[in-house]
Amino acid sequence: MSESRENDPLAIALVSEIMTAEQLIRGRISKALPKGMEPSHFSVLNHLVRSGGEKSPAQLARNFHVTKGAMTNTLGKLEAAGYVHIRPDWDDARRKQVSVSPAGKQARQAALQSITPIFDDLIANLGADRVRAALPFLRDLRIQMD
Repeated sequence: MSESRENDPLAIALVSEIMTAEQLIRGRISKALPKGMEPSHFSVLNHLVRSGGEKSPAQLARNFHVTKGAMTNTLGKLEAAGYVHIRPDWDDARRKQVSVSPAGKQARQAALQSITPIFDDLIANLGADRVRAALPFLRDLRIQMD
C-alpha cells in the first residue's frame, strides 16, 4: 500500500520550503518598503500599473485570492494615501472601478527602488542561471495551485 499524499515527505518538504521562503521574503520586503506601505499595497499598485486601465475591487480580490472585504480595506488605505482613484462604474452604479493615480505610480516606483537591492543580492548569491531555471517550475506550480 502506498503512502497517502499528505504523508509524502517530498510534498511536505516542498510546501515547507515554499512557505518559509515566502515568510522570509515578505518580512524583508516589509522592512524595505517606504514608511506606511505594506506588501499588499505594493502588490495592488504594481498590478494596476502593469495591467494598465481600471479594475473592479471584485476583479482585484479574485486576482489576489483575498476576500472582497480584505481588498476593500486595502483599497481604502490606498485611496486615503492618494495612490488610487475609485469611481462608480458608469454601466452599473452598484460597482466601482479602481485606477492608479500619478502619486500611486510614484509610490510604486519608490517601493521598487527600495526592494530591488534585496532581489539583486538574492540573484547574485543564487546565480542568475539557477533563478532562470527555477522560474518555469515556479510558474507551473502557481498555475497548478490556481
